[in-house]
Amino acid sequence: MALHMPSTTSAARADALREALATRVVVADGAMGTMLQAQEPSLDDFEQLEGCNEILNLTRPDIVRSVHAAYYEVGVDCVETNTFGANHAALGEYDIADRVYELSEAGARIAREVADEFAADGRDRWVLGSMGPGTKLPTLGHAPYTVLRDAYQANAEGMITGGADALLVETTQDLLQTKAAVLGARRALDATGAN
Repeated sequence: MALHMPSTTSAARADALREALATRVVVADGAMGTMLQAQEPSLDDFEQLEGCNEILNLTRPDIVRSVHAAYYEVGVDCVETNTFGANHAALGEYDIADRVYELSEAGARIAREVADEFAADGRDRWVLGSMGPGTKLPTLGHAPYTVLRDAYQANAEGMITGGADALLVETTQDLLQTKAAVLGARRALDATGAN
């Protein structure tokens, strides 16, 4: 998990998250996809890209917002952004790989807004930027390493801009894919001045 600090407010949140991780159990949310699907978004909500949950960050932010709120309402400390598939491989399957940054920023912004609303009670609430694995493995030659790394950088930059407090590389199954995600995140931290 990479913490970032793009502003004084974000710096304070990042410091508070570090302290919490070092001193207590920090509880994060659960499934995003099944919670979104339970609300039965229409094919129009998906812009005809059925199953592309990340597009809901733009077309149905109310649905995404309600998932975050439901988790905060039961007492979690952190929610993950709706960006698990906001990477080159997953969005490429829908022919929208050029929208990685846009969908990542929107996903983080929605989560940040909800976190800030719930933090009004004085309890810290954090946003974890979800960086999912996608479906292309560079070790097997499915996609060039540099393409994946650069897309992960766009993913991370969008989430940092949108207000994520930390970046979480999730469920990668290829060490070169993991390296692409970690280095993409590091490059995003450097590019945004968030490190």
